[in-house]
Amino acid sequence: MEPTASDWINFWDANSFAVITDNTKPAMKWTVSELKKQGKKVYVVDLSEKPDPGSLKSVSELPIGLDRAVIGITKSEPGDLISVLKEKGAKKVWIHWKTETEKALSACRDEELEYLAGRCPMMYLGSGLSIHGLHRTIAKMTGKY
Repeated sequence: MEPTASDWINFWDANSFAVITDNTKPAMKWTVSELKKQGKKVYVVDLSEKPDPGSLKSVSELPIGLDRAVIGITKSEPGDLISVLKEKGAKKVWIHWKTETEKALSACRDEELEYLAGRCPMMYLGSGLSIHGLHRTIAKMTGKY
């Protein structure tokens, strides 16, 4: 079943998020920043060669009881993370645009984990006059919001 507009918007209503990055998608840093501005609990998993200080270095380091996960990685297979995210309690997963692989989508289905895939989180989190606002406007005009 295709997600509705409210599914994309309501994804962000949770209280705790894991944001998984390998620093190849700039939107992941902005996603972390926006979620923190909204007072959300954010766990950053940095799978890059030089993880940022204070970030987790593995999905297995996440605490139990997670609400949502946002995946934006291109150097490794996002599908390999799905079962661990479910074990950690993630109820829904957002797979960033151009990082959604068939393995990731299949793993979500196999684990019966709700997922949204193929859109940039900042289209929903960004505000004001910015590239994200322009992206949001274009997406609304083309029916892809």
